[in-house]
Amino acid sequence: MRRTVAEHRSAVAGLLRWSSGYDGSAPEVLPLVEAQGRALAEDLRAPVSLPPFDNSQMDGYAVHADDLGDTAALLVADAIPAGSVPPPLQPGTAAPIMTGAMLPDGAAAVVPIERADPAQFHSPAERAAGPVTVRLPGDAAPGLFVRRAGSDIAEGATALPAGTLLGPAQLGLLAACGVGTVRVRPRFRVLLLSTGDEVAEPGTPLAPGAIYDANSTLLEAALREAGALVTRHRLLGDDPAVLQEAFAAIPAGSTHLVLSTGGISQGAYEVVRQALADSAVEFSSVALQPGGPQAHGTLSGIPFLGFPGNPVSALVSFEMFLRPALHQLTGSPAPRPVLDAVLVDGLDSPAAKHQVRRGLYRDGKVALVGGPDSHLLHALAASNCLVHVPAGVTALAAGDAVEVTLTGPVPTDPFAVEDVLVLEDAATDAAGTG
Repeated sequence: MRRTVAEHRSAVAGLLRWSSGYDGSAPEVLPLVEAQGRALAEDLRAPVSLPPFDNSQMDGYAVHADDLGDTAALLVADAIPAGSVPPPLQPGTAAPIMTGAMLPDGAAAVVPIERADPAQFHSPAERAAGPVTVRLPGDAAPGLFVRRAGSDIAEGATALPAGTLLGPAQLGLLAACGVGTVRVRPRFRVLLLSTGDEVAEPGTPLAPGAIYDANSTLLEAALREAGALVTRHRLLGDDPAVLQEAFAAIPAGSTHLVLSTGGISQGAYEVVRQALADSAVEFSSVALQPGGPQAHGTLSGIPFLGFPGNPVSALVSFEMFLRPALHQLTGSPAPRPVLDAVLVDGLDSPAAKHQVRRGLYRDGKVALVGGPDSHLLHALAASNCLVHVPAGVTALAAGDAVEVTLTGPVPTDPFAVEDVLVLEDAATDAAGTG
């Protein structure tokens, strides 16, 4: 059957949600330093207020409430360093106070040292010689340069909601709140298989007619980047009986998903399709280029997805279907940035399919890298985005607007004429070899 991209995306998300058993998995408790990139399993409330006490925002003088607006000389009290608990501030005095130091009782504001007269703190020698004074401007308002306790977050308030992805800023907040460990959602487990008699392991001699297995490395890297825990199965050939045995040997509860590549199209040697002919796996055609052939269903209750065997098709399938489903279910990975861009060059697209081209995005523009063919790995490696051409659009010209999904870093320098020419030459060469 033929599905739209949206229909198949929904089907994959539903399959994982209802059949993977992931939602019933117990959270993991990790130290903060090991929790980066993971999603919180539950709301986390602040055990303390931030700041935990009123403190100074500047190096300066703490001023008593009674002395605000008074320009008379004030007796300089003992200095207040950060980390100390100061005595109450008396009227008629001003205390040198450091940034972050606790504000003494009675103080209502902090005057920066550069606004004081003199505009520097008295030296120890001056203090030792006898009492010293300071004059402060009369326009200091209550609360000037004071960080109030709880002004960042109050004790008991939600610091981070469940599902939050923990990056440096989030982990820094938790550390500041005194949190040492967090309960995070478990990693999503994937068993990854690749099929084909012609496929050889990288690093081994390549026999005539054979190709190296790119899909296992490509998809394992993509899954790990998305936060999944991946187990790679040994390479499987084109014997349906061997594949059936491999599927039957998967222990129940050992994985949340079985993912295979290759063997699902309409050819004479589509081993996955043959091995699963009588299973609960559905083989369908999605209105997508590349990545039209797709398989999804369950094997003994375990979710199964089958991606096409061409490497670009496999990665496009992951980005279009599996990665969004993982985000919905586990909170990790974060959604890809989706941007509007202007095409540097034109393109043609089949009317009935959503075409996904590879491109290089920067400075609001996107140049196509390589053609639409699904074997152009060199072009894929040179790209940093997927360029979307919706079904029903048959051609776009240079200067037209398109939607792109960022998959890699964006160069900071703008496109130059020579850059565009190099990309166009690469696209021409790739199309000529396709």
